[in-house]
Amino acid sequence: MRILVNEEPRDVAAATLAAVLDELGYGGARVATAVNGDFVPAARRGALHLDEGARVEILAPMQGG
Repeated sequence: MRILVNEEPRDVAAATLAAVLDELGYGGARVATAVNGDFVPAARRGALHLDEGARVEILAPMQGG
C-alpha cells in the first residue's frame, strides 16, 4: 500500500503503524508518531491499522543544548 511518511510517498507491505515502523527501520527507536494529524502513543501502534494514503509522521527526539 502507498502511504505518506513525513510527506514522502512510500510503498509498504505492513498494515499496522507498529509494523510500518519496523519495516522502515525504526523498530527499536524512540520516536513520536502521528497518523493523519493525530498523535499515536506507542502503546496503540500495534492496533492501529493504516489505510491507503495515510499520512504518517515520525519524529525522533533531538539532543543538544
